[in-house]
Amino acid sequence: MPQAPETLHVRCCIVGGGPAGMMLGFLLALQDVEVLVLEKHADFLRDFRGDTIHPSTLEVMHELGLLDEFLARPHQRTQTVSLVVGGVPLTLGDFSHLPTRCKFIAFMPQWEFLDFLADHANEYPHFKLRMQAEVTDLIEEQGRVTGVRVSTPEGPLEVRADLLVAADGRRSVVREKAGLEVLDIGAPMDVLWMRVSKHPGDPSQLLGRIEAGQMLVMIDRGDYWQCAYLISKGSLERLRQEGLPAFRAKLARVAPFLADRLEELQSWDDIKLLTVAVDRLKQWYKPGLLCIGDAAHAMSPAGGVGINLAIQDAVATANILGPHLKRGAVEPEQLALVQSRREWPTRMTQRLQVLLQNRLITPVLNSKAPVSPPWLVRRLAQWPLFRRIPARIVGIGFRPEHVR
Repeated sequence: MPQAPETLHVRCCIVGGGPAGMMLGFLLALQDVEVLVLEKHADFLRDFRGDTIHPSTLEVMHELGLLDEFLARPHQRTQTVSLVVGGVPLTLGDFSHLPTRCKFIAFMPQWEFLDFLADHANEYPHFKLRMQAEVTDLIEEQGRVTGVRVSTPEGPLEVRADLLVAADGRRSVVREKAGLEVLDIGAPMDVLWMRVSKHPGDPSQLLGRIEAGQMLVMIDRGDYWQCAYLISKGSLERLRQEGLPAFRAKLARVAPFLADRLEELQSWDDIKLLTVAVDRLKQWYKPGLLCIGDAAHAMSPAGGVGINLAIQDAVATANILGPHLKRGAVEPEQLALVQSRREWPTRMTQRLQVLLQNRLITPVLNSKAPVSPPWLVRRLAQWPLFRRIPARIVGIGFRPEHVR
């Protein structure tokens, strides 16, 4: 006989314990809104997730009074965005002039960020986090989403809520079950993530390295490099057929100083595929349901802005909906205000990412001839005022949100 599901009633149920979900849960708990976050995994320890904490997110931590404690967690910093194109070093972004408390990008493993939010949110009686809780279906009544069905190790669970927030990522189960229309913008590349040890004397700043047919981004992790190698979409199987030694040789050509340690990549299991998607929902909500973060708009990894847009979504959602949730159900007109607030910066960011894909990434990945930076790019990279423009777009974004 099937086990009868446990039933919970909360004001707001958030599906997904990533940056958007955890930040929103914390901010709602600060407003004394009863909130439950459901996370399908047993912990936050998953590698190669978005972990560039930009000045806009650090500003939110400052507004919460948590910045110093947050930055005590393990992290690295950079004040510039640097590229090496055909052997020519270029500095294309300088965060030191931003009008923010922190004028740098912090590189922090995402599990550190999420553990930090969870630790502080758990101090509030209205916050609950339930791990190993995987949403399997929505509960809809009279045209309104009223809850979710959940699989847990203890048995089935039903959560009834005045508002359900989908923050369960680009493969969102909630948005699929809700039947929300997705506008697929497309991406020409996928990304291979891997770790390679860092040696004394290696470059210390964030490096993008571009050679004929190859692009590699390297993030300084202190004792290792977190490397992102861009490949044409769907080309992983061809790389596998060429063999791991051939792939190591490609890496050595684009980043010669790594050549003496690439044997650390002993099998394809050491290399993780990120299938890149760029899309957004036509409508982010329906009665009783709101999507935010990657569930509303999957971003390209270009610029590392995805986690920061997700945080901005969470702040805007808490600012707009928190006071209404304290009183009860939220109407679709109020959910529409969140999309109205956040859709323009999403569109603008995706527009720039598509421009970067079409003008830089695709031509480079398809190129067999040696590459070199255009003369104009070289000149602009030498101009300090020019470096402030991409730094502001990447570091702050088009519509930064502030905690009320």
